[in-house]
Amino acid sequence: MIKDAKWIGRDMGEICPEFIRRFLVKKPVKHAVMTVTATGVYEARINGERVGNFFLAPGCTAYQKRLQYQEYDITDMLFGENEIAIILGKGWHRSRISANDLQVNSTPGAVIAEIAVTYQDGESERIITDEAWTVRESPVRFSDIYDGEVCDNSRAYDEEKNVEILDISKDMLIPQEGEIVCAHERISPVKIFVTPKNERVLDFGQNLAGYVEIELDARAGDVIELSCAEILDSDGNFYTDNYRSAKSKYKYICGEGHQTCRPYFTFFGFRYIRLDSFPGEPDLKHIHAAAVYSDMRRTGFIECSDLRINKLFLNTLWSQRSNFIDIPTDCPQRDERMGWTGDAQVFALTAGYNYDVLKFFKKWLGDLRAEQRADGSVPSIIPNFWKKNITEDWGYSSTAWGEAAVVIPYQMYRLYGDKSILEESFESMKKWVEYMRNDSIDEYLWTYDTSDESKKEKHFGDWLGLDAPYGSYKGSSDPNFIASAFYAYSTSLLIKAGKAIGRDVSEYEELYGNIVKTFKERFHEYKTQTEYVLALYMGLANDTAAAGLDKMIRENGNKLQTGFVGTPYLLHALSGNGYTETAYSLLLQEEYPSWLYEVTHGATTIWEHWDGIRDDGTIWSADMNSYNHYAYGSVIDWIYTVAAGIRTDEEYPGFERAVIAPKPDRRVGSLKVSFDSRQGKITSAWTVEGDNVRYEITVPVRSKIIIDGNEHDVLPGSYVLWGKLA
Repeated sequence: MIKDAKWIGRDMGEICPEFIRRFLVKKPVKHAVMTVTATGVYEARINGERVGNFFLAPGCTAYQKRLQYQEYDITDMLFGENEIAIILGKGWHRSRISANDLQVNSTPGAVIAEIAVTYQDGESERIITDEAWTVRESPVRFSDIYDGEVCDNSRAYDEEKNVEILDISKDMLIPQEGEIVCAHERISPVKIFVTPKNERVLDFGQNLAGYVEIELDARAGDVIELSCAEILDSDGNFYTDNYRSAKSKYKYICGEGHQTCRPYFTFFGFRYIRLDSFPGEPDLKHIHAAAVYSDMRRTGFIECSDLRINKLFLNTLWSQRSNFIDIPTDCPQRDERMGWTGDAQVFALTAGYNYDVLKFFKKWLGDLRAEQRADGSVPSIIPNFWKKNITEDWGYSSTAWGEAAVVIPYQMYRLYGDKSILEESFESMKKWVEYMRNDSIDEYLWTYDTSDESKKEKHFGDWLGLDAPYGSYKGSSDPNFIASAFYAYSTSLLIKAGKAIGRDVSEYEELYGNIVKTFKERFHEYKTQTEYVLALYMGLANDTAAAGLDKMIRENGNKLQTGFVGTPYLLHALSGNGYTETAYSLLLQEEYPSWLYEVTHGATTIWEHWDGIRDDGTIWSADMNSYNHYAYGSVIDWIYTVAAGIRTDEEYPGFERAVIAPKPDRRVGSLKVSFDSRQGKITSAWTVEGDNVRYEITVPVRSKIIIDGNEHDVLPGSYVLWGKLA
């Protein structure tokens, strides 16, 4: 067992240590397994060959309570005399990213490992980390998640030293739960060019998260230095202001001869790479950007006659890839890269159609439960690296962010039909609802005194709402309205989750009825698009709300004003209440603010701000301006579930039965969407032909197809149906 091994370490300052153990295998090996983890990130090699392909192992978790260990089959790697080497980097555990979490960040760097060998004659032996290991300086001289890496491949190995046995608990060790992180697409540069400031820059044509890999012949001591950027400024120069304090640099000192360089323990968000130093002329055939993300299976495909929609979908895929690096982050480039709960909550459904993310979210929800406070409140980032001090969490536990504890488990259950995610999360879901109930000045709403200056930071509001007063990021929607709407919504999902796993939720059914009644009495007028949207989507609206939202949007030139809270539900609120045409008008809008505005302005990922780059080429403020931020890509779930109409039947989760109810629009022309469900591939395609619509639908299970309001109960198979445009 790995828990019989000892934690070994040795402080070498910024230099990454390399731990060594040599051992002899005298007999034929039947089976051999290596189990390993670290307080940091590690890369292990046996006889010079890398063990596994997990980049940034053991991943990012709530380290005080959960530290994953990995098991690798190394049967074919052992022969005769063997050397195992494990390089240890800081990773999330001890980099600048967790500097405020003293209990995590101050933990010494250490590895713990075991090799269990079973021989063909039935004998076995174990090699564990202990005093028999040695340590030396590795080529990695510096590594940090935010700031990058320095690697010196010209150095000879230093003398090996004794390791230190460290007193670190093993109680938090758990088996690998999430998907591993690894390199996927390799992207060649589109071109190399010189900016007006005389900078040599590579353009990969795609914003992504990962690293640059370079193969070259060099002389010992030659230096490669790279800097990263997402965009160029209005003059065509390399722009890094939006990275804030993150240096995002890579330096490699070459050894002699042919070699390949890439970072060991960090990743970057970039489209452009500046060659600050490079020996000779770069050969673009031997330079690639490697996209790094969790090893998720692609399940969703969208193909549309409108190429702008295709590009929007592709941009969303790239933002998901870039921000699903073991945790669902906000952005992959600046000095943040945190697991923001609100971003994850609004995007989870889109994420689950695009990729199989059940394992990804089950692991992250385990971290959420570990970080959830005793009063049921949920930190706004998971893992919660932003701490005020060793005993006090960073402040916010905001509505729509804490909802990740409830919304994500239920959405994953609906998509995949796996009750275990509800069983694991049910108490956490209930604790969040109880937190809202107890944290209010009203019995059946979630409210606070908005005139109390000490509580003005209580919620994030409709974050980045375009109707915000000058100087505010929070939009103009009433924070008590938003919080109370989500209180109702979370309670309704808790009830559904409880019934699905056989729990008594009668108390919450009564609570929900009182919340809805009180909400409608208190909040019967709507001032903003987001207030209309939440009331409609969450079943809290009066009879005139849908018409009021439609009117507000049309009077605003068919443009949205919603932020992070309202935008994900905006099109659903319209199409679910008879205003599908208006929903399409928003989707197809090209002028600012809109999804297609950034498409027509050259985006290859989703932007944090609708006007990240303005029509005149100027750039939104650098203080919070990511060009790879998936939250607004949540619109894609509307294309899956409404435009193509691929939905789960709530009584048959996991697509044991499907509902296909597409809603076409003449302006789009044709749409084909497929989703590889747990039951098999579902395809929904339609083509507008004059005033008619041809539907081609394939289902792997008994399903309900709804065309022009007419229901067709069908068996597994492929179907061609005709309908009329509304």
